[in-house]
Amino acid sequence: MNLTDLKPNEGATHRRKRIGRGIGSGHGKTSGKGHKGDKQRGSTKPGFEGGQTPLHRRLPHFRGFKSLFKKHFAIVNLSALERFDNGANVTPELLLETRVINDLKDGVKILGDGELTKKLNVRAHHFSKSASEKIAALGGTTETI
Repeated sequence: MNLTDLKPNEGATHRRKRIGRGIGSGHGKTSGKGHKGDKQRGSTKPGFEGGQTPLHRRLPHFRGFKSLFKKHFAIVNLSALERFDNGANVTPELLLETRVINDLKDGVKILGDGELTKKLNVRAHHFSKSASEKIAALGGTTETI
C-alpha cells in the first residue's frame, strides 16, 4: 500500500457547485443569488439593522476618559476618629471592625475635616496635609502603609 493508493470513502466528497456557467447548468444568470437586494450584491454594512436606528446611535455617548489604574480610597475624616480612646493605635483593620468604613477599596485616606482632641497613632495608606498636621499637633503619630 502506498500513499498514492489512499482515497476518501464513497460519498465523503462532493463536486463543487460551478455557478455562472450558463442556463443549462441550473446555476446560470443570477448564479443562485436571486434578484436585487443586498444578498445578491454582497452584504450589508456592519451594524446595519434594516433601516432601524442602529444600537451604536441609540445609546448615549459618554465623553471623557476613565483611567483603568485610578485608585479609589476609603475616605475617613478626623471627626470619625474621635470615637477611639486616647493613645489608641488606629489601623485599617480596626476601622473596618468598628464600621467606620464598609470597604477597604484600594486603601484608606485620612482627611483633615473635623476636630480631633485625642492623641492617636494612625496607620493608613494616605494622609492629607492638614490631617497629618492636626494629629501631630496633639502628639499623635501618622504612619503611611
